[in-house]
Formats: sequence, structure tokens, C-alpha cells
Amino acid sequence: MSLLNGACRALAGLVLLAATACTSGPSLENQGEVTAPPGDSKELTIGSAGFTESDLLAQMYALLLERAGYSTDIISVTNREIYEPALESGQIDVVPEYAATFADWLNAKANGADAAPVGSPDLATTMKALRALAAPRGLTVLDPGRAVDQNAFAVAASYAKKHDLKTLSDLGRANLPVRLAAGDECVQRPYCAPGLEKTYGIDIVAVDPKGVGTTQAKQAVQNGQDQMVLTTTTDATLDEFGLVLLADDKKLQNADYVVPVVNRARAGSDGVRDALGRLNTVLTTADLASMNEQVDSWRRLPEDVARTYLESKKLIPKG
Repeated sequence: MSLLNGACRALAGLVLLAATACTSGPSLENQGEVTAPPGDSKELTIGSAGFTESDLLAQMYALLLERAGYSTDIISVTNREIYEPALESGQIDVVPEYAATFADWLNAKANGADAAPVGSPDLATTMKALRALAAPRGLTVLDPGRAVDQNAFAVAASYAKKHDLKTLSDLGRANLPVRLAAGDECVQRPYCAPGLEKTYGIDIVAVDPKGVGTTQAKQAVQNGQDQMVLTTTTDATLDEFGLVLLADDKKLQNADYVVPVVNRARAGSDGVRDALGRLNTVLTTADLASMNEQVDSWRRLPEDVARTYLESKKLIPKG
């Protein structure tokens, strides 16, 4: 990937995306590519949502596609309201997404903000709903792998040891009062405080509004001000705060498995599917957490971390 060429194309892409932000993407009635044969453009633009994990996934996608003979550029667009219409229109060809979150986002876009969620803890059910929503928009959702980035709950390791806690069910059975460090919305969201109480019987006595997985939230649990923090399964900093995840053993959280989403008319070919599918049997949630840590804590570049990982798994040659 030429840095100069990539920078020029990315700049041009940003101009186009800015224009796209004023629209809702091509109308469903005018998308002839929905029934057209899958396309196989040899020059592909990969979108990143601008946070560490998305940057890492975009870099891995680019390296795998280049290995398969494609020319790639990466463009960072932090707003889903901008990059999803650009994906529909073909300004972006491939993006890493999360199954349940993207399913609910497309569902709200199609059926209104008050539409009942279609994402669920069951991966097969979630994927069926996601693909049904994506197809009319000219999008193809490739197969998920093993890696999942979903909401998770962590406690101090000392607290877990003292009360013999490994799962959220263990915490419910312990009948302990729990102050939960999380975002404001946790009070109402079914996956958060209400779900913890209903599904696990955990006594949430208060929600401390310190945000999702923020340093402040984790410090509050570390120092005992709060007993548990809402974070994610790929949080790479838990060890730094002496925290451990409690397993979601009753599957309260939605199936936010990593899935590549492609523009069918430009990148719906078997070549793209096969290239990106090579990651599915290899990449794990723990791998993603480790790579996030290397970028966020060790200050390594996402492209270097992605290349080293793929080389270590023999998915691309060293060099």
C-alpha cells in the first residue's frame, strides 16, 4: 500500500464522505446491485471506525486482502451515520462491524428508533436478522469468527477471591450489595442494571455514573468505592487495575461477534470472502485484547501490531 497514494485516496474519500453525511445513502428502491452478481473490484477501500480495535481489524483486513492480490486503502470515519451510507454507495468497500450492534443499528434505520431490538445473545438468530437487514441495502455480512467484543463486568481480583466469584451467577448467589460503575444509561438498559438484577439476582444498590470502562470507573472499583465496573470483553487494561472479569454464564449480553461487512457490488466475491475468512479460525477475544493493549499501553502502531500478529499465525509471510 503506497502511503502517498493511500493518503490522497483517503483525502478524496473524506470529501466524498462529507457529502454522504448529508444523505441517508442510496434508496432501497434504486439499488440494482442487490440482485446483481457479487463484484470483485481489485482496488478496495477499508473503513475503520477510528478506535484502536477497529483500526487493528482494518489493518488486518488490508494485509489479508493484499496477500490475496487486492490493492487496499484504509480510511478512518468515526461516525457510523457517515460510514454506513458510504458503505452502501461503494465509497467504502469493507468495514469491521459487531453483529448485534450493527443489526440493531440497521433495524432502527429501517424501522425507526423505537423498533424492537433484533440483536440477541444467540449468534445464529442475530446473524439471520442482520443479513436480512443488510441485503436490501446492497451489503453482504461475512461469517463471524471467534472474537467477540461485548459488554462485560469486572470486579477487583481480591474481591473475587474473598467471595469465591468466577461468574455473575456466583455474585448473585453471594447476596452482596453492589455499587456498579457504568454509564448513566445503565439504570435503564436491559443488559445492564435491570438485567443483572433479573437474570442473576445481583443486588445493584446504585449505579455510579463514571462511564463504560473508563479509567475513573476502574479506579473506583480498584479502591473499593464501587464493587463492579461495566467494561468490554476486549478491555486490555484490567490487569493494571487489579480487576478480573466475571463470566456472563447465563448469556445476558448480545452476540457482538466481529463480522466483516462488504459492499456486494464491489467486494462480494469469493476472493474477498476467502481472504477475510482466514482470520475466523484464528482470531480470539483474548488476541484482540492483547493487541489493544499493545497499541494503547505499549504505544505500538496498529499496522505493526496487526502485521506481527498475522505473521505469527502464518496468515501472511514475514517480511
